[in-house]
Amino acid sequence: MSGQSITDRITAAQHSVTGSAVSKTVCKATTHEVMGPKKKHLDYLIQCTNEMNVNIPQLADTLFERTANTSWVVVFKSLITTHHLMVYGNERFIQYLASRNTLFNLSNFLDKSGLQGYDMSTFIRRYSRYLNEKAVSYRQVAFDFTKVKRGADGVMRTMNTEKLLKTLPIVQNQMDSLLDFNVNANELTNGVINATFMLLFKDAIRLFAAYNEGIINLLEKYFDMKKAQCKEGLDIYKKFLTRMTRISEFLKVAEQVGIDRGDIPDLSQAPSSLLDALEQHLASLEGKKVKDSTAASRASTLSSAVSSLANTGISFTKADEREKQAALEEEQARLKTLKEQRLKELSKKPSISSTTAASPVSTASNSISTAPAIDLFSTPSSTNSASKVPNDLLDLQPAFQPSLSLPTSLPVANTWGGFSASPIPQPASSSGLNVDFDSVFGNKSTANSTDAADYVLGCILKPTVASPSQGMPPSVQQTGKLVSDDLDSSLANLVGNLGIVNGTSKK
Repeated sequence: MSGQSITDRITAAQHSVTGSAVSKTVCKATTHEVMGPKKKHLDYLIQCTNEMNVNIPQLADTLFERTANTSWVVVFKSLITTHHLMVYGNERFIQYLASRNTLFNLSNFLDKSGLQGYDMSTFIRRYSRYLNEKAVSYRQVAFDFTKVKRGADGVMRTMNTEKLLKTLPIVQNQMDSLLDFNVNANELTNGVINATFMLLFKDAIRLFAAYNEGIINLLEKYFDMKKAQCKEGLDIYKKFLTRMTRISEFLKVAEQVGIDRGDIPDLSQAPSSLLDALEQHLASLEGKKVKDSTAASRASTLSSAVSSLANTGISFTKADEREKQAALEEEQARLKTLKEQRLKELSKKPSISSTTAASPVSTASNSISTAPAIDLFSTPSSTNSASKVPNDLLDLQPAFQPSLSLPTSLPVANTWGGFSASPIPQPASSSGLNVDFDSVFGNKSTANSTDAADYVLGCILKPTVASPSQGMPPSVQQTGKLVSDDLDSSLANLVGNLGIVNGTSKK
């Protein structure tokens, strides 16, 4: 089985329609494809756990729903995604898991679709038990053992005796559930279980490092404990020796599957004489006869054991640091790749200089033109006014050539007093129109003018011209030429020519 199934595509499409990007990403991370969840999907879900507006319970419930699938691939990948978020996601995610009464109820899971389904179902049941125990451990101690501070001033090294004796059994239970996965190198046959083993390997290194530091703290306090505490501490130490043997076998499997030898920490066994010294001290507290041992010999044995376990802790810490460094280098490489890609995109865009050169305000030499601007509101100078045509509206004398020949006679509209002018014939010898406003508004205007221009403009600016035979008073007729650039005189002559007396038209 390879590639996304039709069910996967339909489910993703349904979440696309509903607009749930988180649910869609969960479905894409837990497809039927026989390979580990893709990194881009895991990174997106990790980012979602860091966003305050993302509903963490809804995200967790979506993962739980995927574990109800009948396919071992979907269930296994759902567990891997959950484990990844518990380790690398925001602490809010594991806090929510720890607050639930139940997590994964997969103790009876079995995929009967094929032989591989039978084999993988066994590891799914074991893996789910470890994740449940990991959440329970967080609920009991309120922190994750794989993320606690380590070293001489770490959490496990500075813990008091009472709290230490309560915490170490919790670490042991989580360590037991991890080692119970119990996979061999020849059983790591697909990408899904390989991804599971890598997460368990990283957890094992960090968890055992915290466990080891707790044992060092226990040994340093052992000879100062009460009898009941010594008895409990001795039992914890014996279990630690057993788990050290099991973790060494787990690391051998990691070496067989191709994990770099430098990433696998070295285990240093404590001297066997330490166990004898611890038992003799407890026996002496119980009042039993034991062989005499000086305080110097006990101190020497204890110092040797602590030194050996400290070396083991250093080795595990270095392995964890190398993993963090590798992750940091990988992230830096990704950022460098993105930066180079961005620079290439910017280099393909047109530069600002070329855009400026093509600007219409720049000249051929890429220099801005310095021609003086035209002042639209300035008055014309006296030197230019003499050479220009008078700008008075009534003295404007345009000269133009008509493109069409004028008719020989045109009717004149009776606008002002009901008078109509006689038709003016168009002379055949006129080659153009010469407009003379003096003849229109002055004494040169006659009813029988043969000038075509006088007639054409008279129809526009001179509505009606009264003839002497029609009884117009002589006082109305104004004589004299219009004064150029004198608007008042021009208007007075215009009123006279229109025949307006005392505000009324002379009939």
